Amino acid sequence: MEMLAYSHENNVISKQLYTLLNEIGTPMKKQQNEYLFHSGMDANEIFLLKSGLVHIALLTSDGKELSLRICKKGDIVGELTVFSDNPQYLLSAKVIEPGELLVINREKLERELMTNSALTFEFMKWISDHMRKFQLKIRDLLLHGKKGALYSTLIRLSNSFGKKQGDGILIDLVLTNQELANFCSATRESINRMLTDLRNLDVIAMTKKGEILIKDIAFLRNEIGCELCPIQVCNIN
Repeated sequence: MEMLAYSHENNVISKQLYTLLNEIGTPMKKQQNEYLFHSGMDANEIFLLKSGLVHIALLTSDGKELSLRICKKGDIVGELTVFSDNPQYLLSAKVIEPGELLVINREKLERELMTNSALTFEFMKWISDHMRKFQLKIRDLLLHGKKGALYSTLIRLSNSFGKKQGDGILIDLVLTNQELANFCSATRESINRMLTDLRNLDVIAMTKKGEILIKDIAFLRNEIGCELCPIQVCNIN
């Protein structure tokens, strides 16, 4: 395969797929707190992020939120609807950092992919990879409980947004304790207690901006029996 032209640390799409999406997509800018789509809407479009951040979540009927992804440059959003009959979005996508994206008509993309088996294979592999990551997140929650979900979330955040420092890995993204709780199906109070325990153990520290510095990532990995999956799998996006 040729050099990957549109990529970041964790996920990549090929130059050929990016070129196709760019040719058939329409540029659009989105501001903070705008939604790309809501759960249950007819899925007529998918999106490729060129800048900014988009939060993907499952909203339950009782108003609870389970966060699943934070997408950034190079990520495809809404891809699970491609090649589905009468598709609807299963999740909701909210812009949390303004940016630019490409809006791609789903039916047009399907027609283009049907004429190119290599790109179809690549696109389906992308979907398969995201389903695998989703299954691993659910596994962590079921096997290791709220604490394991928090620890694995911190590891994934470090792989997606981490910057190596002399004393650890700085997660270059400010999340409130409630936002962390939404990734773990936990309450804000329980996340407060677990983060305090980690600070007391000198596993993490907090910056003045509210960023998390992971000082002992080996502790987090040991606690959940981390299998050291590649970053392409172990990330938050």
